[in-house]
Amino acid sequence: MKLETENTCTIEGLEEYPLGYTCRGSQTVFRLFAPKATSVAVIIYDEYEHKAGLEFPLEKNEHGIWETLIQDTFYDKWYAYRINGPEDDPFFEPTEYHIADPRSRHVTSTNHHLQFPKTKIVENNTFDWEGDDYVTPEDPRDLIIYETHIKDMVAHSSAKTFVQGIYNDFREAEVGGIRHLKKLGVNAVEFLPLQKFGYYEPPFNEETYEGVKNTWNPYARNYWGYMTSFFFAPETIYASDASLEPGQVVGNSTKAANELKSLVKALHKEEISVIMDVVYNHASHYDLNPLKYTAKDHYFRLDEMGNYLNDSWTGNDIDTSQKHARELIVESVKHWMKEYHIDGFRFDLAGIIDWETIDLIKEEARKINPDVILIAEPWGGDYKPAGFSDHDWACWNDKIRNGFKGYHPKESKGFIFGETDPNLSRFGIENLLRGTLESGEHGLFNHSGHSVNYLESHDGYTLGDYIRIALDHSKADTVFEDKRTLTSLSEKEGKIAKLAALSLFVSQGIAMMHAGQEWARSKMIQDPAGIDPKNGMLDHDSYNKDNETNWLNFNEISLNKSLFEYYKGLIDLRLDAPALRKAAPDEINFKVYNDPLHITFSIDGKSSGDMYDYFVSLNASKEHAYEIILPDGYWEIVVNPDKAGSSTIQSVEKSMIVPATSGVVLRKLRVS
Repeated sequence: MKLETENTCTIEGLEEYPLGYTCRGSQTVFRLFAPKATSVAVIIYDEYEHKAGLEFPLEKNEHGIWETLIQDTFYDKWYAYRINGPEDDPFFEPTEYHIADPRSRHVTSTNHHLQFPKTKIVENNTFDWEGDDYVTPEDPRDLIIYETHIKDMVAHSSAKTFVQGIYNDFREAEVGGIRHLKKLGVNAVEFLPLQKFGYYEPPFNEETYEGVKNTWNPYARNYWGYMTSFFFAPETIYASDASLEPGQVVGNSTKAANELKSLVKALHKEEISVIMDVVYNHASHYDLNPLKYTAKDHYFRLDEMGNYLNDSWTGNDIDTSQKHARELIVESVKHWMKEYHIDGFRFDLAGIIDWETIDLIKEEARKINPDVILIAEPWGGDYKPAGFSDHDWACWNDKIRNGFKGYHPKESKGFIFGETDPNLSRFGIENLLRGTLESGEHGLFNHSGHSVNYLESHDGYTLGDYIRIALDHSKADTVFEDKRTLTSLSEKEGKIAKLAALSLFVSQGIAMMHAGQEWARSKMIQDPAGIDPKNGMLDHDSYNKDNETNWLNFNEISLNKSLFEYYKGLIDLRLDAPALRKAAPDEINFKVYNDPLHITFSIDGKSSGDMYDYFVSLNASKEHAYEIILPDGYWEIVVNPDKAGSSTIQSVEKSMIVPATSGVVLRKLRVS
């Protein structure tokens, strides 16, 4: 169906409107960047399911932008573009499908690998923030970040939710969600991707109409969400009106946006910062991603034949140095800050993003919130954590992860296992604890505030499973029958888990942990559908499992209650003791012991504003207990091999014994 063209017009000054749609008064402007297209029309649908609607032609300006102004408004309707272009140009991707707007702020789609997305037109934001503002510390080292998939913390029955949709469940759960974050004591949550992504992958081992055959993923799901389809729209499968049934329509309403905003507001009321994991290095690959079909050569890195390049290991790297790709990324960051009050971002495979874009993100984001949290995963194409530090970004610190834990449970055991890495001397371990400073051995950062210290993330084995396999290599290939028995730590495993936790929380910089790390949760594959040949084995890449492999079972906390309480105590202590996270480098003084696995140091708390000085000893020896000689005076033990916290356990003077595979923290009130 078409409307007479006199209802549309091209006017001077239309270039001042942003890309996407803009509603002003009784007019709607549509603008789309598609420089190689030969014709573009916008189709307005009364209902998402309709195949046809009102069709309006757009006109192309000298900048390759197609645009029109329509003398009408279309609130609560949908639109998509019909795009025609050259069939023989490898830098243009033709399609028979109608394509949603890359700047969609709300998307309705179908549970299918193509998604068949359409853009929903909604009125301006009317959400009541009730005076909500950003929750970000001036010093990022005050953060203790809890990285999690949003569904992991509410999907298991032990989370005790009301099944109101994932966003609402996270806010309302009696055990999981916000309630668990508060119980643990962390002050920041980092959510795996919440931007609209390709959840469904092509059916396993079936060739699709488009000629794609999924031979890699028997689940045909992308649970983690690292396949962004729309960089301005919230994921709708977490809304209260969503369904995961194949073929079902999701996102008919705008509940996803309102419920996500309500969750952010609720987290802020608990003084918990909200960090979003964002993917600007590549885009979704198997759906009708609009970037492909509008301006492929302006958004993606391509070879001379128009093929996608693959430094992201996903098949279609975004070329962030291109004008329109850079502008999309920066505007997306600003959108999430302004519209959703997001406090910060973790940038997936940020090594692919060019420096000019990195600087522009920082500049524009700090205009909105001077204390915005910007964290890079500093690899992907290039490994450049030092460069991010030079540009005043924080980074995931893989050096501290590998130094303390190792990089492979069979081939590389780190400090916590009582192993000496020939590439990491005692001075290297000391520098990790100081903040992995560029001035020291294996250094990366100009400042400890740039170091995001972690031992576990969504990638790889959980720390608990890493410890289990490192102590018994056969567990990597064992099929387990009983997850509770597997999860319950042996005495030796428990000691190493506590030493790992202590090493993390006495390291200068920003602390990050992953969901379930606090009780050494296991990712034993639990496949109720019987499609996974590795069912019952330990998983190190659970990106595709929307099941109990990933979902947190909070009943398991009781199996390793001592470790859980130890983490709670360390978090309490770290937040109470600024010297443990942001002391000046020259205030940290290491003691020389014969065993390089015995690391002991004092911290002067003066510059950090701490009223205490500290004495820390980490004994990673597997066999030997060591006596430490204390400076003069009485010292309060706040961490011993079994307990941790900000309260005094006992007082000692002169010396004490630190058992094998354990550590202690002592403090003394500083007399000025």
